[in-house]
Amino acid sequence: MTRLGFVLDSGNCIGCHACTVACKSEHDVPVGVNRTWVKYVETGVFPDTDRHFSVMRCNQCEDAPCMTICPTSALFRADNGVVDFDDHNCIGCKACTNACPYDAIYINPATSTAHKCNFCNHRIEEGLEPSCVIVCPTRAIRVGDLDDPDSEISRLHANGGGSVRSPEQNTRPRVVYKDAEPSSLDPLASAIAPDGLIWADTTPAHPTPTPVAITAAPSRDDGAEMARTVYTTQHRPIWGTMVSGYLVTKAIAAGVMLVTALLVVLGHGSEQAAVGVVPPMVAGAFLALTGVLLVGDLRQPGRFHYLITRGNRSSWLVRGAYVLAGFAVCLAAWWIAGLAEAGAALPLLVVPTVLFALGTAGYTAFLFAQCEGRDLWQGRLLLPVLLSQAVVAGGAATMVLDLFLEVPEIVAVQTMLAIGLGANVVLVVVEARGRHSRHVTMAIADLTLGAQRTRYLLWLFLVPVAYPLILLGGVPAAVGGICALVGLFVYEDAYVRAGQSVPLS
Repeated sequence: MTRLGFVLDSGNCIGCHACTVACKSEHDVPVGVNRTWVKYVETGVFPDTDRHFSVMRCNQCEDAPCMTICPTSALFRADNGVVDFDDHNCIGCKACTNACPYDAIYINPATSTAHKCNFCNHRIEEGLEPSCVIVCPTRAIRVGDLDDPDSEISRLHANGGGSVRSPEQNTRPRVVYKDAEPSSLDPLASAIAPDGLIWADTTPAHPTPTPVAITAAPSRDDGAEMARTVYTTQHRPIWGTMVSGYLVTKAIAAGVMLVTALLVVLGHGSEQAAVGVVPPMVAGAFLALTGVLLVGDLRQPGRFHYLITRGNRSSWLVRGAYVLAGFAVCLAAWWIAGLAEAGAALPLLVVPTVLFALGTAGYTAFLFAQCEGRDLWQGRLLLPVLLSQAVVAGGAATMVLDLFLEVPEIVAVQTMLAIGLGANVVLVVVEARGRHSRHVTMAIADLTLGAQRTRYLLWLFLVPVAYPLILLGGVPAAVGGICALVGLFVYEDAYVRAGQSVPLS
């Protein structure tokens, strides 16, 4: 058995881009995306400056987070250790792009599936070297076998003479850099100056350290000045409004049933419309909308059923699909019992319904935790934040429902909503003001001071507006509930976008 890897000799690299061109030619890589590219970084102060070149690509990780999160095993490990991909299995969920800590995966606009460097595995299987190795004029790209202790890559690992990108992610990369400038490998140690790149324009979709984020983030450990990135490639944020909306719709579905379960516990199971029939219908509608958003966000929506037929059970996308299906069964059982006026059966459904509601609201915390490339989403408070948001969403939706039918124990619902809203704000503020890594600090800077600041401030404005209205009851409470739901969405949208704002390459 072999474990293939690359030695990328930055000391030999001349920045000619032959590897990039050869890769594009070999794999018909479309314009605008790259499997491999060269990053230029400059250090020093004129006239004592240096330019450094580093080849960027998939790191063929031993512990590959892209494989773990891929819901259909479209990303898999070949027998020679290469992390390869199968176009026919990919559903275009884009989760792998956020799981990769190296910006190495992109969605091919021609196939709508995930692509990346696969070591030219079709060449390897025929006894040939990757195309980038063949064309490199200075032999700056070399293949090695980590299972051969005498190979160059094994010696670099053993004697500490090589460097890897983002070692803190513990993915155990099989790409080792020799004689690389540290600031060229650390995406947070270099920045694009306000006057832009030398050969390329900066755009809003080109995430790089911003002046605000650089100021907020701790300085480099070695005390060196931040280097200047003078050439790199764009990596657009891949998740947006659809994902933010899905977080809110499933929070509403889960929260409505949490509120309804409370009403059953308080002895109102016999209330057919307000407890037995309407709540599961509302929750079911938002659960269905959740499914529509999930499928609609896929680049290959016609393959959504692969989640079940070809599901990779290590992925929380697949586990989440099972949770949503279980919650749907609970909603159907609750609705049938309500229609049959079998109020006595509802207490029996409370426990499974509450468990699946909590799972529906909270499983995204585990999904986001598998997005190794996005440290903001790795926070320990994300699960309680999502659960508190479900309480807010359920209480707010019930406030609106109270305008159309008489909800029993409405004061208890108001209290539940007020507690959930307060807990949500406290958890978010605690998370934002805690001590964090550079990556998380920069993401929070983008959330509170940078590109997402307007959304964040709108959320902060809507919370104090919603709070007193909720406590008044009646129409004001419904208005307050709507404000809370709008605030919930704008915060989620800002959070999802801020998590993707930090550069990974």
